[in-house]
Amino acid sequence: MNSPNLRLHTPRLIVSGASSGVGKTTIATAIMYLLIKRGLKVQPFKVGPDFIDPSYHSVVTGRKSYNLDVWMMGTKGVVECFRKATFDADVAVIEGVMGLFDGVSGKNDLGSTAHVAKILDATVLLVLDAGKASGSIAALAYGFLNFDRQIKISGIILNNIASNKHFNAIREAFSNKVKIPIIGAVNRNNNISLTERHLGLVPVAELKNETKNTILTSSRFISKKIKLNIINNLPRKTMDQTLRRRVHHHHHHPKAEVKIAIAMDESFNFYYADNFDELERNKAKLIHFSPVNDKMLPEDVSGIILGGGFPEILADKLEKNYSMKNSILKAAEDGMPIYAECGGLMYLTKTIITNEGNKNKKRKMIGLIDADTFMNGRLTLNYTEAINSGPFFSNIRKIRGHEFHYSVVVNIARDSKFAYNLKRGKGIHNKKDGLFLYNSLASYMHLHLGSDDKLPKGIVENCIHFSKT
Repeated sequence: MNSPNLRLHTPRLIVSGASSGVGKTTIATAIMYLLIKRGLKVQPFKVGPDFIDPSYHSVVTGRKSYNLDVWMMGTKGVVECFRKATFDADVAVIEGVMGLFDGVSGKNDLGSTAHVAKILDATVLLVLDAGKASGSIAALAYGFLNFDRQIKISGIILNNIASNKHFNAIREAFSNKVKIPIIGAVNRNNNISLTERHLGLVPVAELKNETKNTILTSSRFISKKIKLNIINNLPRKTMDQTLRRRVHHHHHHPKAEVKIAIAMDESFNFYYADNFDELERNKAKLIHFSPVNDKMLPEDVSGIILGGGFPEILADKLEKNYSMKNSILKAAEDGMPIYAECGGLMYLTKTIITNEGNKNKKRKMIGLIDADTFMNGRLTLNYTEAINSGPFFSNIRKIRGHEFHYSVVVNIARDSKFAYNLKRGKGIHNKKDGLFLYNSLASYMHLHLGSDDKLPKGIVENCIHFSKT
């Protein structure tokens, strides 16, 4: 459990689930909305490697949502991230990942929502999908309550309730066996459902304003179904002035020494909030640009970061933006540092090949990497660990991250050089990842730059060096 020296002063709730797909995001954003309406400053978080759900949190709270991932950040990293992000917040709401006890493996709870709950000594709310059961929901709740008594489950929220009769049946089954209160019962309502793709929601960056309003509408509707009196039992926030000054100082970034262009649009938007913070702390000024809509790279930049996303969705627009593709290709050939992950990797290959109507459709991308990307529709989802980091991060022996994609890189040139040998994960080819050429590194592996100070420092120093040549 949390030790006293961690000094976490902000009350904290974790919204967990029995599994994926039970409605954690809609419930979590509803709780955020409810607390904001009570006049509280709410700091959102997401457990695990996820870029999309945090963007929904930000729509409701107006604040950056940070990830808490024990595998990539370690226990200390999780605590430090929580402390820094909540220095001016009244309460933290943390959305869990998958099921409450789902972690890196089945051997223990490493990396799970339960693990983070123990680290932060957080109060847990459990979301159960009641759509296809009634009395059995009580048995499910009983199992979760007794599986690990260190987890402080303080309330149950039922989702997809069909009727009052349905809810009463569940409540009666709870009455003598489950001592934790049902604090919310959300009726099934297709009118407030959020758009999904693959295993999750569609990124906010792709949504139109009307759809973003749906997020707020959903949060408002569901918030009325939740009785969050439990918040009154959380400890009130206190913070000594020394700690306040130290954390506040951490949020003031030093004067920038170099400009880095960040791809940020409908196709590229998978970034951890911590990654931007860490780059800025290492004296980088971040300039956003759009590979879809802009014609050229921003002026006077000395590095490029191409994050993940879904470039295959707007591959036709990316293909037709010839001036942007040429601008990035020339920058790479001139030796400008380029760091690309997943969607960024795909954009740097020669083509993205999709299957449309049983026919393969090729769309030309930048062509920096002598290979093609094929959308095979098969999921690759792993935590990853590289046992060496090659020329881009040459002073780091072990790098941890994750991979999540529905594509493969094919027709790879035989003389291609890889930066990473993977101890864990699949990578691009034969457990190798991180194609490296000129001064560009492109991998399937997503990194959390807050996991090791050397990661953001390496990127920024590389860019500074280029700016002086």
